[in-house]
Amino acid sequence: MRILPTALAGCHLIVPDIRRDERGYFVKTFHAEIFREHGLATDFREEYYSASHRGVLRGLHFQTPPHEHAKLVYCVRGAVFDAAVDLRQGSPTQGQHLTQELSEDNGCMLYLAPGVAHGFCALTDDALMVYKVTTVYAPDSDSGILWNSAGIDWPVTAPQLSARDQQFATLAQFASPFRYQAPA
Repeated sequence: MRILPTALAGCHLIVPDIRRDERGYFVKTFHAEIFREHGLATDFREEYYSASHRGVLRGLHFQTPPHEHAKLVYCVRGAVFDAAVDLRQGSPTQGQHLTQELSEDNGCMLYLAPGVAHGFCALTDDALMVYKVTTVYAPDSDSGILWNSAGIDWPVTAPQLSARDQQFATLAQFASPFRYQAPA
């Protein structure tokens, strides 16, 4: 796999070596030594997946301190328009965002540093996303910012959103508790 820096400090695009043959394909999604060599967390504590229909938008989500986490996300069925926003005070990319198509075809993954909000929009009728996180879910720390408040050019104008996601503060209203920590 190749681990490439993205436009957001501390976040990386992971491009796997996809082994394809007449049976289908095989993809390695995690390798502790390679992650460590690039300064990425390897101590994942929980893993989830979500299934979404075309036009569903989930996000922009994060957990606040002391339960913030690094996150590894990838799409194993269908395709999504994935987005991340840097919420860390003092970060050289604070308030900026990145977008990336993640799909079963390209196998790409995003590694997101703690203090980065994450969301995605399903581009296909059936999109299955996997998330690995470095902290356990803490309901009192679960939060987000409003999906359309960070300057992201989403591929939909009227997405299907949860009631919870519609109630988040805008990026401008959000008082960030996150602090950037430069790599050692």
